[in-house]
Amino acid sequence: MTKPFSLINELENQDTDPAHLKRNKIVSLLKKKFDFENSHLKPPNGKEKGILAKCFGYLAPDQAKELGIYPYFKEIEEIDGSRVVIDGKEAISVSTNNYLGLAQEPRVIEAARLALEKFGIGCTGSRFLNGTFNLHTNLEREISSFLNREDTIVMSTGFQANQGTISCLLGRKDVAFSDRENHASIYEGCAIAPGKTIRYQHNDMDHLEYCLKKHSDVEGKIILTDTVFSMSGDIANLPVIVKLAKDYGATVMIDEAHGLGIIGEQGRGVASYYNLENEIDLYMGTFSKSLGSIGGFISSKSKITEYIRHKASAFIFTAALPPASVAGVTEGLNIMISEPERINRLRENTAFIKRGFFDMGFQVNNNSIPIVPITIGEEALTLYLNRLLFDEGIFAGVAVSPVVPPLNAMIRTSYTSAHKQEDLEKVLGSFKKLGAKLGIISKG
Repeated sequence: MTKPFSLINELENQDTDPAHLKRNKIVSLLKKKFDFENSHLKPPNGKEKGILAKCFGYLAPDQAKELGIYPYFKEIEEIDGSRVVIDGKEAISVSTNNYLGLAQEPRVIEAARLALEKFGIGCTGSRFLNGTFNLHTNLEREISSFLNREDTIVMSTGFQANQGTISCLLGRKDVAFSDRENHASIYEGCAIAPGKTIRYQHNDMDHLEYCLKKHSDVEGKIILTDTVFSMSGDIANLPVIVKLAKDYGATVMIDEAHGLGIIGEQGRGVASYYNLENEIDLYMGTFSKSLGSIGGFISSKSKITEYIRHKASAFIFTAALPPASVAGVTEGLNIMISEPERINRLRENTAFIKRGFFDMGFQVNNNSIPIVPITIGEEALTLYLNRLLFDEGIFAGVAVSPVVPPLNAMIRTSYTSAHKQEDLEKVLGSFKKLGAKLGIISKG
């Protein structure tokens, strides 16, 4: 891995300037080396033409790699709980959605191993034809029972669960109302559906009502929302959404990808937390977060799921979820239900880390969601901070435009029940040290 340039070391060590002036000087120097906004997409040179010309004008990754601040596609060589090895170096991972530590749980691995030996590595076909094993239907029954739903469909990814469900339900005369911060899979589903999509301002219930009222003459309306937003860690205002749906005759579909396993009774999600489970028409969830694997599902009334089974292209025309993954998820679900101490430990870790960040001057959400974004603003400064964190032994995630709005770049940290007290203290110590060094926070 290329070392980051050291041009700003002198400024980093000047402690006499106020934090905001120090930060501005560092950003100015950084942008001479890497101006994210202007290098993100350059006009192609005259040699390249046609549809692929844009690819040769995309310079941001190359520039970031040259400076040693490119944060993506790091190869994890080993993993043990909250620790990973990258480039031969051990680091504490705060870049994971393995909220309950189930991805490496021995009982989950053993269940997957047994299924692997019995059924092989794949289903070699779609659920619609030869890819439905008794493992799939057993998991569907267990999820339905856990969520008190009539029926469930297990799909190969959470992305496909959203995309496939929305695209087959949103008809030509229908309208979807989608929060602007919803996951890309929701917008992909809307994009390929023949119906219309209205984006309302993030968690703005007045704007949602305005949009619903404007389209009150439309019979087919559906409100789509993440329950926990993956970048900000915000919780959707589900009580008001449900009320507006009733007032304006709309269906409600929720994405509990980041709610399942971390909030609500036994980890059933935000709908359970607000005691609104019976008011939700379609419940979507994933296996790639709290349950530590891959895959997704839709739970609803049996007539609705039966329609989706026969109409959702993303379900019909893709290979079924491999047996080992299904068996591992089934065991993980049972562990999540039977060992509530995992969720309790996750909540304790979340409260500790948020209190620590707040005390040193970072703005964080005051909720129990273990997604803790640290908004920096300028993309170049964010990438530089992320590299310095890695040098300190902290492996974090980075979100820049277009994932977040321009100049709202963030270090996206997330926490698990597997993090130990010393892990969290080291994370806070590194952020405090580097935040003061770069003028992001005042030196305390």
